[in-house]
Amino acid sequence: MTDSRDTGAARPFAVGAADSHPRPGADGWAPLAGSAQAVVLEILVHGPRPRTQLAERLGLSGPSLTRITKPLLESGLLVERAAQAASGSGRPAIPLDLDPDAHHFVGVKLTHDRLFVVVTDQRGEVLSERDERLPDPSPDAVVAQIARVVSSARDRDDRIRALGVTVGGQVVDRAVVRHAPFLGWDDVPLAERVTAATGLPTWVENDVRALTQAELWFGEGRGRRSFALVTIGAGVGLGLVAAGEVLGGAHSSAGSIGHQRVVVPAVAPSVAPLPTCDLGHHDCAGAFVTVSAVEAAAARALGRPVGYDDLLDLAADGHEEARVVVDAAADVLGQLIAGVLNVLDPEAVLLSGEGVRLATIAAAAVDRAIASSTHRSTPAPRLVVQRFRFDEWARGAAAVAIQMHALGR
Repeated sequence: MTDSRDTGAARPFAVGAADSHPRPGADGWAPLAGSAQAVVLEILVHGPRPRTQLAERLGLSGPSLTRITKPLLESGLLVERAAQAASGSGRPAIPLDLDPDAHHFVGVKLTHDRLFVVVTDQRGEVLSERDERLPDPSPDAVVAQIARVVSSARDRDDRIRALGVTVGGQVVDRAVVRHAPFLGWDDVPLAERVTAATGLPTWVENDVRALTQAELWFGEGRGRRSFALVTIGAGVGLGLVAAGEVLGGAHSSAGSIGHQRVVVPAVAPSVAPLPTCDLGHHDCAGAFVTVSAVEAAAARALGRPVGYDDLLDLAADGHEEARVVVDAAADVLGQLIAGVLNVLDPEAVLLSGEGVRLATIAAAAVDRAIASSTHRSTPAPRLVVQRFRFDEWARGAAAVAIQMHALGR
């Protein structure tokens, strides 16, 4: 959560001391620091809090909290909600909250052939969504298309403050796309270019890390100190949260574990040619568990093309060859989950992505692989299989914009 960059765009004054008065800019937002920032983030993520709870959770004295929140209330950044009945003879507690509708954000998810867009409030609730075909994946064309979509959104909504864009690949400093294989990009300064084209502060992030951020703040990971997010689709993604923070790399953010080496499942169909990933590996996750890999394995085993969902339907109905292909992919998925359990021991493992139905149809194979790849003393993991929609990826992009805007980056 410490990634930062300067977009070069004009920004309102950043509050540097806990008791300094925020000076809102033209959009009414004053970036915060120190205890003021901690107060706002606590309310943003966890909802309305009475002052006593805020002070306790943040380790602040009552007078300090009052000094911090007074200018936030005066500026309209925080508001007081209806009093809650007190227990015993105490005074009713007045929760502090923020207006989630005061600031809106755009999230854009890029795939190799489509552009998914959402507008959210500052608690990540989707207000509107759309998707478009991406006819030209060149950086110039994509920036121009994003600019058109954002301009249209701002024509309908004057509360949009910032923009997040996500891609499948490596991103440096939430600014530069180092490598995006599905788009064919290398070293594209996307944030700078989109900021110039839209006039909005823009941050770019790996799509899995962004989705992990959205889950931490607004989804199934909310309130958890640790969890893992595993995604199955065009690639195999992994996002990790420990001690309440999304973990990132030293130099770039990448959420792929597609080239993690695995034990080739004993149930894998022995039909030539052997499966390979895009780098030619025969024994990595990408050779078995991506949507395209599963479809290729199905075509080899069944002797005809079979779509991913059709294959899962066949397996569920007891088709023998289909079940072998599906169980082999599920075995690899279970190995990946077991690796996460062995390293992090998270409170939960969230499963998502356009191929996530695999984890439901072949749940028994996933469980067997986890059991055989972890110590017998390891508790059975809490697996949460989430219904997937592509706008969830775009919501993840918006979550990055919300985060960075709130932190005043």
